[in-house]
Amino acid sequence: MALSTMSPNHNPLILRLDIAGRPLRWIPWQTAVVLMSREMVAWSAGERSFTFKGGINRLTGHRSRITVSSIVAVKGKDREGEGEHLTPPLSNRELFLRDDHLCLYCGNEFPAQLLTRDHLIPLSQGGKDCWINVVAACRACNHAKGARTPDQAGMNLLAIPYTPNRAEYLVLSNRRILADQMTFLKKRFRRSGRSGRIG
Repeated sequence: MALSTMSPNHNPLILRLDIAGRPLRWIPWQTAVVLMSREMVAWSAGERSFTFKGGINRLTGHRSRITVSSIVAVKGKDREGEGEHLTPPLSNRELFLRDDHLCLYCGNEFPAQLLTRDHLIPLSQGGKDCWINVVAACRACNHAKGARTPDQAGMNLLAIPYTPNRAEYLVLSNRRILADQMTFLKKRFRRSGRSGRIG
């Protein structure tokens, strides 16, 4: 296990699991330290761990230290109730990452500022703002499609939209994933790629 002593400037995110090993969320290292000190961590995983230094004990003169792994399973019920089966929140950032920054109509790659959220069934036709009804689209394709479905507009969809599971969503929502955390989460993906291409 690789061990690092952390400086205050480095802020690793720790992957929090429930006691059964299901991924729940990213937590700041400070929260993980509190969980460790309160003996709420049931078990740890991952190849990385971080040692944090605390204050100096008046009686012994020794400085306190606590070591936290990059992945921790926490005892008890999750207070926020975010089990792995809940639908992850939809945002443009995660949507564009899910679709690999491709317009799912023309197939070209775009930076986030040139992409839009397109509703397959438009809101004006009763469509919902949910993962399976939205795709990334460039501005030109979104404008060409207008307030129509892809069939009504005669536009082909290049991939089937899907709702990311908890592990997939955690990867989409964190830009600073450690290699051991990524390995752990990838084993829980439902599919090999982020977008299910229509072949």
